[in-house]
Amino acid sequence: MLNFELYNPTNLIFGEGQIEKLSTLVPQGAKILLAYGGGSIFKNGIYEQVINNLKGFEIVEFSGIEANPRFETLMKAVAIVKEQNIDFILAVGGGSVIDGVKFISAASNFEGNPVDILKKRIMFTELSKVVPFGTVLTLPATGTEMNSGAVITIEATQEKLDFGGSAMFPKFSICDPTVIASLPTRQLQNGVVDAYVHVLEQYLTYPHDGYLQDRIAESILQTLIQVGPQVVENPQNYALASNFMWSCTMALNGLIQKGVPSDWATHMIGHELTALYGIDHARTLAVVGPNLYKVLFETKKGKLLQYGKRIFNLTGTDDEIANEAINKTVEFFHTMGMDTKLSDYTKDFEKTADFIVKRFEERNWKALGEKQNITLEKVKEIVEMSY
Repeated sequence: MLNFELYNPTNLIFGEGQIEKLSTLVPQGAKILLAYGGGSIFKNGIYEQVINNLKGFEIVEFSGIEANPRFETLMKAVAIVKEQNIDFILAVGGGSVIDGVKFISAASNFEGNPVDILKKRIMFTELSKVVPFGTVLTLPATGTEMNSGAVITIEATQEKLDFGGSAMFPKFSICDPTVIASLPTRQLQNGVVDAYVHVLEQYLTYPHDGYLQDRIAESILQTLIQVGPQVVENPQNYALASNFMWSCTMALNGLIQKGVPSDWATHMIGHELTALYGIDHARTLAVVGPNLYKVLFETKKGKLLQYGKRIFNLTGTDDEIANEAINKTVEFFHTMGMDTKLSDYTKDFEKTADFIVKRFEERNWKALGEKQNITLEKVKEIVEMSY
Protein backbone atom coordinates (compact mmCIF):
# COMPACT_ATOMS: atom_id res chain seq x y z
CA MET A 1 0.00 0.00 0.00
CA LEU A 2 0.99 3.62 -0.49
CA ASN A 3 1.83 5.73 2.56
CA PHE A 4 -1.11 7.75 3.81
CA GLU A 5 -2.55 9.90 6.57
CA LEU A 6 -6.18 9.54 7.58
CA TYR A 7 -7.80 12.55 9.23
CA ASN A 8 -11.55 12.99 9.47
CA PRO A 9 -12.84 14.99 12.45
CA THR A 10 -16.51 15.18 11.34
CA ASN A 11 -18.93 13.98 13.98
CA LEU A 12 -21.46 11.97 11.94
CA ILE A 13 -24.86 11.53 13.59
CA PHE A 14 -26.79 8.92 11.63
CA GLY A 15 -30.35 7.68 11.93
CA GLU A 16 -34.01 8.53 12.26
CA GLY A 17 -34.87 11.44 14.55
CA GLN A 18 -31.29 12.63 15.00
CA ILE A 19 -32.16 16.25 14.11
CA GLU A 20 -33.39 16.43 17.71
CA LYS A 21 -29.73 16.54 18.79
CA LEU A 22 -29.07 19.75 16.86
CA SER A 23 -29.15 22.10 19.84
CA THR A 24 -26.44 20.08 21.58
CA LEU A 25 -24.18 20.14 18.52
CA VAL A 26 -24.19 23.85 17.67
CA PRO A 27 -21.90 25.84 20.01
CA GLN A 28 -23.92 27.47 22.76
CA GLY A 29 -24.51 31.17 22.18
CA ALA A 30 -23.56 30.96 18.51
CA LYS A 31 -25.13 33.35 16.02
CA ILE A 32 -26.12 31.07 13.17
CA LEU A 33 -26.38 31.58 9.44
CA LEU A 34 -28.97 29.02 8.33
CA ALA A 35 -28.23 28.30 4.66
CA TYR A 36 -30.43 26.28 2.35
CA GLY A 37 -31.55 25.99 -1.26
CA GLY A 38 -34.83 26.50 -3.07
CA GLY A 39 -37.35 25.73 -0.37
CA SER A 40 -37.82 21.94 -0.47
CA ILE A 41 -37.00 21.84 3.24
CA PHE A 42 -40.29 23.67 3.87
CA LYS A 43 -42.29 21.04 2.00
CA ASN A 44 -40.71 18.01 3.67
CA GLY A 45 -40.80 19.39 7.21
CA ILE A 46 -37.03 19.60 7.67
CA TYR A 47 -37.07 23.38 8.13
CA GLU A 48 -39.60 23.14 10.94
CA GLN A 49 -37.59 20.40 12.66
CA VAL A 50 -34.40 22.46 12.44
CA ILE A 51 -36.01 25.64 13.77
CA ASN A 52 -37.74 23.78 16.61
CA ASN A 53 -34.43 22.31 17.69
CA LEU A 54 -32.58 25.64 17.57
CA LYS A 55 -34.81 27.55 19.97
CA GLY A 56 -32.80 30.09 21.90
CA PHE A 57 -30.25 30.63 19.13
CA GLU A 58 -30.08 33.81 17.07
CA ILE A 59 -30.61 32.78 13.45
CA VAL A 60 -30.07 34.66 10.19
CA GLU A 61 -31.39 32.86 7.11
CA PHE A 62 -29.86 32.68 3.64
CA SER A 63 -31.80 30.87 0.92
CA GLY A 64 -31.37 30.30 -2.78
CA ILE A 65 -28.17 28.25 -2.99
CA GLU A 66 -28.70 26.60 -6.33
CA ALA A 67 -27.66 23.25 -7.76
CA ASN A 68 -24.01 23.63 -8.76
CA PRO A 69 -23.69 26.52 -6.30
CA ARG A 70 -22.58 29.77 -7.88
CA PHE A 71 -19.76 31.93 -6.67
CA GLU A 72 -21.88 35.00 -7.31
CA THR A 73 -24.70 33.75 -5.07
CA LEU A 74 -22.38 32.63 -2.31
CA MET A 75 -20.63 35.98 -2.14
CA LYS A 76 -23.97 37.49 -1.04
CA ALA A 77 -23.91 35.13 1.92
CA VAL A 78 -20.28 36.03 2.65
CA ALA A 79 -21.37 39.66 2.93
CA ILE A 80 -24.07 38.68 5.45
CA VAL A 81 -21.59 36.70 7.54
CA LYS A 82 -19.36 39.76 7.77
CA GLU A 83 -22.15 42.29 8.39
CA GLN A 84 -23.98 40.19 10.96
CA ASN A 85 -20.89 38.83 12.74
CA ILE A 86 -21.99 35.25 12.17
CA ASP A 87 -19.90 32.72 14.10
CA PHE A 88 -21.48 29.43 12.97
CA ILE A 89 -23.03 28.31 9.67
CA LEU A 90 -25.58 25.50 9.37
CA ALA A 91 -26.09 23.96 5.93
CA VAL A 92 -29.47 22.28 5.50
CA GLY A 93 -29.63 20.58 2.14
CA GLY A 94 -27.81 18.34 -0.29
CA GLY A 95 -24.32 18.45 -1.72
CA SER A 96 -24.73 21.80 -3.43
CA VAL A 97 -25.84 23.58 -0.27
CA ILE A 98 -23.08 21.97 1.78
CA ASP A 99 -20.42 22.75 -0.84
CA GLY A 100 -21.72 26.30 -0.94
CA VAL A 101 -21.44 26.63 2.82
CA LYS A 102 -17.85 25.38 2.67
CA PHE A 103 -17.06 28.24 0.33
CA ILE A 104 -18.89 30.76 2.52
CA SER A 105 -16.92 29.45 5.50
CA ALA A 106 -13.61 29.85 3.68
CA ALA A 107 -14.31 33.16 1.95
CA SER A 108 -15.71 35.05 4.94
CA ASN A 109 -12.29 35.55 6.55
CA PHE A 110 -10.21 35.35 3.37
CA GLU A 111 -7.92 38.35 2.98
CA GLY A 112 -7.43 38.20 -0.78
CA ASN A 113 -9.78 38.06 -3.76
CA PRO A 114 -12.28 35.25 -2.98
CA VAL A 115 -12.33 34.08 -6.60
CA ASP A 116 -8.70 33.03 -6.12
CA ILE A 117 -9.90 30.34 -3.71
CA LEU A 118 -11.24 28.59 -6.81
CA LYS A 119 -8.91 29.82 -9.52
CA LYS A 120 -5.80 28.96 -7.50
CA ARG A 121 -7.32 25.97 -5.65
CA ILE A 122 -6.26 27.34 -2.28
CA MET A 123 -6.08 24.78 0.53
CA PHE A 124 -7.49 25.77 3.91
CA THR A 125 -5.69 24.07 6.79
CA GLU A 126 -6.05 26.56 9.67
CA LEU A 127 -9.30 26.38 11.60
CA SER A 128 -8.84 29.95 12.77
CA LYS A 129 -9.12 31.14 9.16
CA VAL A 130 -12.62 29.74 8.53
CA VAL A 131 -16.10 30.06 10.03
CA PRO A 132 -17.10 26.72 11.63
CA PHE A 133 -20.10 24.95 10.14
CA GLY A 134 -22.27 21.87 10.45
CA THR A 135 -24.74 20.16 8.15
CA VAL A 136 -28.15 18.54 8.06
CA LEU A 137 -28.09 16.33 4.97
CA THR A 138 -31.28 16.13 2.91
CA LEU A 139 -30.00 14.52 -0.30
CA PRO A 140 -27.42 11.69 -0.28
CA ALA A 141 -25.01 11.76 -3.21
CA THR A 142 -21.75 13.62 -2.93
CA GLY A 143 -20.29 12.58 0.43
CA THR A 144 -19.50 16.23 1.14
CA GLU A 145 -21.14 15.87 4.55
CA MET A 146 -18.06 13.93 5.68
CA ASN A 147 -15.22 15.26 3.56
CA SER A 148 -13.20 18.44 3.14
CA GLY A 149 -13.76 19.26 -0.52
CA ALA A 150 -16.23 21.40 -2.47
CA VAL A 151 -17.00 22.28 -6.07
CA ILE A 152 -18.26 25.75 -6.99
CA THR A 153 -19.43 27.24 -10.30
CA ILE A 154 -18.31 30.67 -11.48
CA GLU A 155 -21.22 31.76 -13.62
CA ALA A 156 -19.39 34.66 -15.25
CA THR A 157 -16.80 32.38 -16.85
CA GLN A 158 -18.79 29.12 -16.99
CA GLU A 159 -16.25 27.31 -14.84
CA LYS A 160 -16.80 24.62 -12.24
CA LEU A 161 -13.81 24.45 -9.88
CA ASP A 162 -12.91 22.70 -6.65
CA PHE A 163 -11.10 23.61 -3.45
CA GLY A 164 -10.73 22.20 0.04
CA GLY A 165 -8.36 21.51 2.89
CA SER A 166 -8.38 19.96 6.35
CA ALA A 167 -10.16 23.01 7.83
CA MET A 168 -13.11 22.35 5.51
CA PHE A 169 -14.54 19.32 7.32
CA PRO A 170 -17.98 19.92 8.84
CA LYS A 171 -17.95 19.99 12.64
CA PHE A 172 -20.91 17.62 12.52
CA SER A 173 -23.32 16.16 10.00
CA ILE A 174 -26.78 14.86 10.81
CA CYS A 175 -27.85 12.14 8.38
CA ASP A 176 -31.47 11.02 8.80
CA PRO A 177 -32.37 8.51 6.04
CA THR A 178 -36.09 9.28 6.33
CA VAL A 179 -35.54 12.67 4.65
CA ILE A 180 -35.25 11.01 1.23
CA ALA A 181 -38.89 9.90 1.22
CA SER A 182 -40.01 13.13 -0.45
CA LEU A 183 -37.16 13.47 -2.96
CA PRO A 184 -37.93 13.50 -6.70
CA THR A 185 -37.02 10.38 -8.65
CA ARG A 186 -34.38 12.24 -10.66
CA GLN A 187 -32.49 13.29 -7.53
CA LEU A 188 -32.50 9.76 -6.15
CA GLN A 189 -31.21 8.41 -9.46
CA ASN A 190 -28.49 11.05 -9.49
CA GLY A 191 -27.47 10.23 -5.94
CA VAL A 192 -26.97 6.55 -6.64
CA VAL A 193 -24.92 7.14 -9.81
CA ASP A 194 -22.90 9.96 -8.27
CA ALA A 195 -21.82 7.72 -5.39
CA TYR A 196 -21.16 4.79 -7.74
CA VAL A 197 -18.78 6.80 -9.91
CA HIS A 198 -17.09 8.27 -6.83
CA VAL A 199 -16.12 4.72 -5.95
CA LEU A 200 -15.01 3.92 -9.51
CA GLU A 201 -12.73 6.97 -9.54
CA GLN A 202 -10.85 5.48 -6.59
CA TYR A 203 -11.12 1.84 -7.68
CA LEU A 204 -10.80 1.55 -11.48
CA THR A 205 -7.12 2.41 -11.70
CA TYR A 206 -4.57 -0.42 -11.84
CA PRO A 207 -3.95 -3.54 -9.72
CA HIS A 208 -2.16 -2.82 -6.44
CA ASP A 209 -1.77 -4.33 -3.01
CA GLY A 210 -4.49 -2.35 -1.25
CA TYR A 211 -6.57 -5.49 -0.80
CA LEU A 212 -8.80 -4.19 1.98
CA GLN A 213 -9.47 -0.91 0.19
CA ASP A 214 -10.55 -2.82 -2.91
CA ARG A 215 -12.91 -5.01 -0.92
CA ILE A 216 -14.47 -2.03 0.85
CA ALA A 217 -14.90 -0.25 -2.49
CA GLU A 218 -16.47 -3.36 -4.01
CA SER A 219 -18.89 -3.69 -1.13
CA ILE A 220 -20.12 -0.13 -1.70
CA LEU A 221 -20.58 -0.82 -5.42
CA GLN A 222 -22.48 -4.04 -4.71
CA THR A 223 -24.69 -2.30 -2.17
CA LEU A 224 -25.54 0.49 -4.60
CA ILE A 225 -26.37 -2.05 -7.32
CA GLN A 226 -28.59 -3.89 -4.84
CA VAL A 227 -30.48 -0.96 -3.32
CA GLY A 228 -30.23 1.70 -6.02
CA PRO A 229 -33.12 0.70 -8.30
CA GLN A 230 -35.26 -0.26 -5.30
CA VAL A 231 -34.75 2.93 -3.32
CA VAL A 232 -35.89 4.97 -6.32
CA GLU A 233 -39.15 3.01 -6.33
CA ASN A 234 -39.59 2.84 -2.56
CA PRO A 235 -37.70 5.63 -0.76
CA GLN A 236 -39.93 5.21 2.30
CA ASN A 237 -38.29 1.84 3.02
CA TYR A 238 -35.87 2.58 5.87
CA ALA A 239 -33.52 -0.33 5.14
CA LEU A 240 -33.10 0.83 1.55
CA ALA A 241 -32.86 4.51 2.47
CA SER A 242 -30.30 3.99 5.23
CA ASN A 243 -28.04 1.76 3.15
CA PHE A 244 -28.27 4.20 0.24
CA MET A 245 -27.38 7.17 2.43
CA TRP A 246 -24.50 5.43 4.18
CA SER A 247 -23.09 4.16 0.88
CA CYS A 248 -23.03 7.71 -0.49
CA THR A 249 -21.14 8.92 2.58
CA MET A 250 -18.69 6.03 2.54
CA ALA A 251 -18.02 6.49 -1.16
CA LEU A 252 -16.27 9.82 -0.60
CA ASN A 253 -15.39 10.31 3.07
CA GLY A 254 -11.73 9.60 2.29
CA LEU A 255 -11.47 6.05 3.60
CA ILE A 256 -11.34 4.02 0.38
CA GLN A 257 -8.88 6.45 -1.21
CA LYS A 258 -6.18 5.94 1.42
CA GLY A 259 -3.14 3.92 0.40
CA VAL A 260 -4.26 3.47 -3.20
CA PRO A 261 -4.08 5.41 -6.51
CA SER A 262 -7.09 7.37 -7.75
CA ASP A 263 -8.16 8.90 -11.04
CA TRP A 264 -10.78 11.76 -11.00
CA ALA A 265 -10.46 12.57 -14.72
CA THR A 266 -14.10 11.59 -15.27
CA HIS A 267 -15.09 14.27 -12.78
CA MET A 268 -12.80 16.90 -14.28
CA ILE A 269 -14.31 16.39 -17.72
CA GLY A 270 -17.83 16.02 -16.34
CA HIS A 271 -17.58 19.33 -14.49
CA GLU A 272 -17.02 21.06 -17.81
CA LEU A 273 -20.19 19.54 -19.26
CA THR A 274 -22.18 20.80 -16.28
CA ALA A 275 -20.64 24.27 -16.55
CA LEU A 276 -21.32 24.44 -20.30
CA TYR A 277 -24.75 22.83 -20.57
CA GLY A 278 -26.19 22.67 -17.05
CA ILE A 279 -26.37 18.88 -17.15
CA ASP A 280 -26.83 17.23 -13.75
CA HIS A 281 -23.45 16.29 -12.31
CA ALA A 282 -24.21 12.58 -11.98
CA ARG A 283 -25.44 12.43 -15.55
CA THR A 284 -22.21 13.90 -16.87
CA LEU A 285 -20.35 11.14 -15.04
CA ALA A 286 -22.53 8.51 -16.70
CA VAL A 287 -21.73 10.10 -20.08
CA VAL A 288 -17.97 10.41 -19.61
CA GLY A 289 -16.98 7.46 -17.43
CA PRO A 290 -17.60 4.49 -19.77
CA ASN A 291 -15.85 6.25 -22.65
CA LEU A 292 -12.86 7.11 -20.49
CA TYR A 293 -12.59 3.42 -19.60
CA LYS A 294 -12.67 2.53 -23.30
CA VAL A 295 -9.97 5.03 -24.26
CA LEU A 296 -7.80 3.98 -21.30
CA PHE A 297 -8.65 0.30 -21.75
CA GLU A 298 -5.09 -1.04 -21.81
CA THR A 299 -4.10 1.02 -18.76
CA LYS A 300 -7.18 0.00 -16.78
CA LYS A 301 -7.67 -3.53 -18.11
CA GLY A 302 -6.30 -5.27 -15.02
CA LYS A 303 -8.72 -3.46 -12.74
CA LEU A 304 -11.62 -3.73 -15.19
CA LEU A 305 -11.00 -7.47 -15.18
CA GLN A 306 -11.17 -7.61 -11.38
CA TYR A 307 -14.25 -5.39 -11.40
CA GLY A 308 -15.99 -7.60 -13.95
CA LYS A 309 -15.29 -10.78 -12.05
CA ARG A 310 -16.08 -9.54 -8.54
CA ILE A 311 -19.01 -7.21 -9.20
CA PHE A 312 -20.74 -8.79 -12.21
CA ASN A 313 -19.48 -12.41 -11.95
CA LEU A 314 -18.33 -12.34 -15.57
CA THR A 315 -16.41 -15.15 -17.28
CA GLY A 316 -14.41 -15.38 -20.50
CA THR A 317 -11.05 -14.12 -21.69
CA ASP A 318 -9.45 -11.18 -19.94
CA ASP A 319 -10.36 -8.81 -22.76
CA GLU A 320 -13.92 -10.11 -22.94
CA ILE A 321 -14.47 -9.67 -19.20
CA ALA A 322 -12.92 -6.21 -19.12
CA ASN A 323 -14.98 -5.01 -22.09
CA GLU A 324 -18.18 -6.53 -20.75
CA ALA A 325 -17.55 -4.86 -17.38
CA ILE A 326 -17.82 -1.51 -19.15
CA ASN A 327 -21.02 -2.64 -20.87
CA LYS A 328 -22.49 -3.78 -17.55
CA THR A 329 -21.68 -0.41 -16.05
CA VAL A 330 -23.58 1.34 -18.84
CA GLU A 331 -26.48 -1.08 -18.30
CA PHE A 332 -26.57 -0.16 -14.63
CA PHE A 333 -26.59 3.53 -15.48
CA HIS A 334 -29.50 2.92 -17.86
CA THR A 335 -31.30 0.99 -15.11
CA MET A 336 -30.85 4.06 -12.92
CA GLY A 337 -32.49 6.27 -15.56
CA MET A 338 -29.29 7.78 -16.97
CA ASP A 339 -28.78 8.70 -20.60
CA THR A 340 -25.17 8.03 -21.50
CA LYS A 341 -24.54 10.16 -24.58
CA LEU A 342 -23.94 13.91 -24.66
CA SER A 343 -26.28 14.14 -27.64
CA ASP A 344 -29.10 13.01 -25.34
CA TYR A 345 -28.74 16.30 -23.47
CA THR A 346 -27.77 18.88 -26.09
CA LYS A 347 -27.66 19.21 -29.85
CA ASP A 348 -24.91 21.82 -29.66
CA PHE A 349 -22.08 19.43 -28.88
CA GLU A 350 -19.81 19.34 -31.93
CA LYS A 351 -17.20 21.79 -30.59
CA THR A 352 -17.35 20.56 -26.99
CA ALA A 353 -14.15 18.52 -27.15
CA ASP A 354 -12.09 21.39 -28.56
CA PHE A 355 -13.50 23.79 -25.96
CA ILE A 356 -12.66 21.48 -23.04
CA VAL A 357 -9.18 20.75 -24.36
CA LYS A 358 -8.50 24.48 -24.66
CA ARG A 359 -9.69 25.03 -21.08
CA PHE A 360 -7.51 22.25 -19.73
CA GLU A 361 -4.53 23.58 -21.67
CA GLU A 362 -5.05 27.07 -20.21
CA ARG A 363 -5.09 25.55 -16.71
CA ASN A 364 -2.06 23.40 -17.52
CA TRP A 365 -4.09 20.24 -16.92
CA LYS A 366 -2.11 18.23 -19.45
CA ALA A 367 -1.54 14.94 -17.62
CA LEU A 368 -4.59 13.55 -15.82
CA GLY A 369 -5.47 10.22 -14.26
CA GLU A 370 -3.79 7.83 -11.86
CA LYS A 371 -0.78 7.47 -14.15
CA GLN A 372 -0.82 11.04 -15.47
CA ASN A 373 -1.22 9.54 -18.93
CA ILE A 374 -4.53 11.13 -19.91
CA THR A 375 -3.17 13.70 -22.31
CA LEU A 376 -5.12 16.47 -23.97
CA GLU A 377 -5.35 14.27 -27.06
CA LYS A 378 -6.98 11.55 -24.99
CA VAL A 379 -9.33 14.05 -23.36
CA LYS A 380 -10.48 15.03 -26.82
CA GLU A 381 -10.95 11.39 -27.80
CA ILE A 382 -12.97 10.68 -24.62
CA VAL A 383 -15.26 13.66 -25.15
CA GLU A 384 -15.80 12.94 -28.85
CA MET A 385 -16.59 9.31 -28.05
CA SER A 386 -19.19 10.61 -25.57
CA TYR A 387 -21.18 12.40 -28.29
